Parts: sequence; C-alpha cells; structure tokens
Amino acid sequence: MSFLPTQVLGVWCYFYLILDVYSRKIVGFEVHETDDSDHAVELLRRTALSEGLHSMAQKPVLHGDNGSTLKATTVLAMMYWLGLKASYSRPRVSDDNAFVESLFRTAKYRPEFPAKGFADVVEARRWASLFVSWYNNDHKHSGIRYVSPAQPHGGKDRDILVARHEVYLQARAAHPRRWARHTRNWNPITVVTLNPEVTVRRSHLAWPPGE
Repeated sequence: MSFLPTQVLGVWCYFYLILDVYSRKIVGFEVHETDDSDHAVELLRRTALSEGLHSMAQKPVLHGDNGSTLKATTVLAMMYWLGLKASYSRPRVSDDNAFVESLFRTAKYRPEFPAKGFADVVEARRWASLFVSWYNNDHKHSGIRYVSPAQPHGGKDRDILVARHEVYLQARAAHPRRWARHTRNWNPITVVTLNPEVTVRRSHLAWPPGE
C-alpha cells in the first residue's frame, strides 16, 4: 500500500496493489479513502479469483513488510483459506522491498501524477486505473528484458525475445565492426529472488510492502 496525496493537507488516499514479482505485472489494485485490512482482504480475494489460484498446484508466496495490514487476523485468515504462504521483509534490510519501491517511484514520477494532489478518491481511482493499464501493457521494463509485464505474465515474452535476439545477430553479421563482443542478453528471466530465503518463480505473487 502507498499513500496518494490529496489537495487537502494531511488527507490521503490509499493505493493497494498486488504485484507478481516474476512478471512485474500488477495483478490487482484498489484505491480507498481509508486504510483498513478489510480492503486488503477483498483485494486478495478478487485477485486470487482472477488469477486462478484455486487451480495452481503450487501456491504463490505472498510477500510484504511487517506492517499491521498484512498481519491482520482477517488477512491471515484469507491467506490460510487460499493456501498462501506468508513472507515478510527482514528487519533493517532496505532492499527486500526493491520491486514495489521501484514501482511506486515510477508511478509518482509519471507526468500524469498531479503535483498538487488528487481532488478526491474518484480522481485517484481514475489515475490508478490508467497507470496500471500503462504499466502492465505498454511499459518496457528493464528488469524483464524490456518487455511489458503483461507479456511474461501471459507467457508471450519468449517468442518476442527470440525474435529480438535474431535481429541483433543479423545486425552484427551485417556490420561486424560495430560490435566489440557479443550481443545483448535476450534470454528470458526465469527466476526472481526477493531475498536469500524466498525464491519466486513464474506466477508467484508478492504483496508489496507499504511505502
């Protein structure tokens, strides 16, 4: 969850989201006027349904910080019902939250992000919807070989990267003097590591910690 400023000093909206750290796709999000664990429960329930968690033989790991939202009884009960394993950031380790911190930084530095804050929760929800659509479908993410998060999430990145590698090989063959060594690495990302204790593979989700 991250805070979204409004035009009223000291009043915030709350941007809840769930990120698949393998593909970097935002698989679920909501914006609310209050910070409440019930919002997290409902988002988790809806995301589990849309992502088909019931049919997964190996259930995802849900990663987050040590804040009260993820450790609320209602959230833990929903996780237990869904068969999810909890993972928490280690105390005093700053880079356990790197994926979501990078995402929120990208969000708040977009040109569309209002410098003076959102007028109300409706405007915040409209912005969040547009941002998530752009991030998932148009943003070429450097951490996943410059494909959009929706592409590896849907298993479409491999063909794209194979074709891209072939283009690079043809370019090097046509102009060998321009290439000192090998071409860029276009091998698909297969394993993503949150920290030494948690390794996340395809289709594993991670709840982003608060900012």
